This record gives sequence, structure tokens and C-alpha cells, in this order.
Amino acid sequence: MSEVLKLNHEEVMKIIPHRDPILLIDEVSELVPGEEIRASYRIDPDKEIFKGHFPGDPVFPGAYTVEATAQASDILLMTKPAYAGKVPLFLGINNVKFKKKVLPGDTLEIHAKLASERAEKAIATCKCEAYVGGEIAAETEITIAMR
Repeated sequence: MSEVLKLNHEEVMKIIPHRDPILLIDEVSELVPGEEIRASYRIDPDKEIFKGHFPGDPVFPGAYTVEATAQASDILLMTKPAYAGKVPLFLGINNVKFKKKVLPGDTLEIHAKLASERAEKAIATCKCEAYVGGEIAAETEITIAMR
């Protein structure tokens, strides 16, 4: 059985290159490197994006939810020894479904699992789900190249 890791915010920042305002992972509650991850991100109601998306009825942009699933996938892959220290490049996204509004103050719980990998090309696809309050908010399939 593989070891299950936990990562705090500082440990997350040692793994992925993202920083505020686009760092969308606060911590990792469960991680089996190269297999699966559970991460979270609390959506600060004071984020600048809410001034324009949408005034009077703020909603966390779907593109940000997709990016959060991509960052969880990055951590999942970059903690695998073969990809440690590599730069994750977002190659594509498939089968995106938005099922629930994500609002200021919500906490996204992101679950991702390795779905397929082409190790010879350092390309992998992860199936991801983002939850709010135990309800699924979005599903994505993220493909990442490690360079």
C-alpha cells in the first residue's frame, strides 16, 4: 500500500509554480503520489474577480474551477519521482461539466485520480471532481505534459 501524504500551504508552494492571485490550492488532505489526491481551496469573498463576475451576484468563474482541478492534477503528478522538479504544461481539457454554482466563501474540495499516462512522452490525464458542501460542482478531465 502506498503512503498517504498531507501537505500544508507552504508545502504546496514548494511543489507547484503557481502563486497568488492564481494559486488555487490551499492544502492537500490526502495524496498518493501519481495515483490520487484530495485538495481544498477556500474562495476568499474579497477576491478582485468578484468585482466584475458578477456585480451584485458574484460567482466564482468556471475557468477558475477548471484551473483548481488542473493544479491538483499538477501536484498529483509532480510528487511522482519521475516528474519531480518538472514544469507542468496544461495540454487540454475534456468532458467538462458544471453542476453547481461556486460562490464567494465556498470551499472547493478537489478530487483527482490518474486516468492514463504515456510515460515515454511524460503526458498524463487525470479525472477530477470539484465539490462544494459535499455536492459535486464540476467534473473535468485534465491532460498535463511534464517538461
